Amino acid sequence: MADTGEGAPCDLVTVPAREGLEAVDILRLRHGVGPVLHDREGDTLGFLVPPGTAERWDLPGSACTQTYRGRQHGPVSGPPVTGTRWLVPPEGAVRVVTEPEPLRAALREAASLLAVVDRCHQLRAAR
Repeated sequence: MADTGEGAPCDLVTVPAREGLEAVDILRLRHGVGPVLHDREGDTLGFLVPPGTAERWDLPGSACTQTYRGRQHGPVSGPPVTGTRWLVPPEGAVRVVTEPEPLRAALREAASLLAVVDRCHQLRAAR
């Protein structure tokens, strides 16, 4: 995914869609979520986070890069990364960006939850 180079600077945390969707739900219930992107294939989600996050982001299974908030076209802003669409558009987000610490905690919780679900499925399949 290449950024468009338009709009205010921000960083983008990308994660596999399965973990990302769980994290979106966790954040919506607890802390609020900022704008979230998805790639057209549905494999990856991207959370807009404050600029500077990439310098200290270290969560395995994810990546954080510098990007821009996106171009503004009337009341709806376009995604900042080519080949993506909004899962949670800026206009529908509770926050301007997702804060890094709540996002990190939500991603860890999502990974733990999904590991339990996977183990249950494996046990059920082994019967």
